[in-house]
Amino acid sequence: MPDISDTAPEFTLPRDGGGTVSLSDLRGSVVVLFFYPRDDTPGCTKESIGFSEHLQAFADAGVQVFGLSRDTVAKHDKFVAKHGLTTPLLSDEDGTVCAAYGVWVEKNMYGKKSMGIERSTFLIDADGKIARIWRKVKVAGHVEEVLEAAGAVAG
Repeated sequence: MPDISDTAPEFTLPRDGGGTVSLSDLRGSVVVLFFYPRDDTPGCTKESIGFSEHLQAFADAGVQVFGLSRDTVAKHDKFVAKHGLTTPLLSDEDGTVCAAYGVWVEKNMYGKKSMGIERSTFLIDADGKIARIWRKVKVAGHVEEVLEAAGAVAG
């Protein structure tokens, strides 16, 4: 599980709308990666809309933002279209990136254990090092907190 000041685990993943995103291609930029459990569920929808609404503010600060779940690109495309999302969504269908970032965890809901994505956000500096980690994210106020921290790192 990566920690603050570690080099962020590398990946190349397909994104909504086609194409791929590689972390190595983003060096020189500050990057926010937000991991969320599933497209079109209430918390994930609210979080994705929040990042989309603030995407220009992140861009103005020189920060690139990507959402990431294990949903397929086709599901991402439907989610984006349904909610008018502007934040690029990456598909980690096999879960290797989720595992590399330590967000694929055992969850316990109403006494039933299952594996799933722990809502988490990683702030990666321009050198590819992890500057900040938020785990077990509560959606309310999260996007604004990440924007403030990302702006400070982007400086």
